[in-house]
Amino acid sequence: MSDETTPPTGNEDPSGISAEIRPETSPEIGTEISPEIGTETSPEISTGSPQAEAETSGDAGPEYDGAEDSKHLDLLEQEGDIAADYLEELLDIADLDGDLDMDVEGDRAAVSIVGADLTQLVGRDGEVLEALQELTRLAVYRETGERSRLMLDISGYRADKRAALEKLAEATASEVKESGEPVALDPMTPFERKVVHDAVAEAGLTSESEGEEPRRYVVVLPR
Repeated sequence: MSDETTPPTGNEDPSGISAEIRPETSPEIGTEISPEIGTETSPEISTGSPQAEAETSGDAGPEYDGAEDSKHLDLLEQEGDIAADYLEELLDIADLDGDLDMDVEGDRAAVSIVGADLTQLVGRDGEVLEALQELTRLAVYRETGERSRLMLDISGYRADKRAALEKLAEATASEVKESGEPVALDPMTPFERKVVHDAVAEAGLTSESEGEEPRRYVVVLPR
């Protein structure tokens, strides 16, 4: 599942991780989650650039074989374990319930928080989820010294978003095939653009990203 924020600083907790997350208060929820949890940043990690994620059609990341493949898989599983520990601590601080699922999807570790309504950790248009994902990646980097492409999902937000984007990409590809004209979509996050690029490629067309963040968007091209 492949495709950016700078964590604020705050008081340190017993784990040595520090930052402050302040998602917007939702009128439906009526509470504000402000767990003081984060990690130190590194100049080697880019969290605000389109290049931070592979988003071109068919880009599945580096290839490994044999012993390297096994070593890489072990690293991804280690990333998942580190991320799960970090997120479990965050949930404890915020006094929230949720179960953690860990997996390896393609060339990245994937961690999901499930089993509870945690919309306050998703935020408007997934803004809080994106921030938490970057904090989690930084926590992994702190432990491993390796840049992480880990994908975080909460309450199935990304899974639902992926399904909707794939339908949009398929419909847009059909439109482009019929008209022979390129179609530009609305601005999207790197994750969303990567989903669209992959779905367009499956439909037999090509696509490209244009513009600058945060208004970067996908253009579906005719053959």
